[in-house]
Amino acid sequence: MAPALRDEDIVLVRWGAQPRPNDVVLVRWAGRPDQLSVKRASHQVDGGWHVVGDNPYASTDSGQLGPAEVLGVVRARLWPRPRIRL
Repeated sequence: MAPALRDEDIVLVRWGAQPRPNDVVLVRWAGRPDQLSVKRASHQVDGGWHVVGDNPYASTDSGQLGPAEVLGVVRARLWPRPRIRL
């Protein structure tokens, strides 16, 4: 999800929240049930949501794995603390 999020960022997830297109979401795929991923919701499809990564050159997403099950919506990045630009 770089540049929006990076490895080891800590995020606040609202479990069970209904996503909207363009939301950052926590997902799992039927083919990889033990793996959780953070992706961007694109649109709802039969079987779940089509999700994509923000970096099209280094992301495994619905294009390869099919529809994802959305577990929750990312509401905020807690760490590292977002910087305020003045």
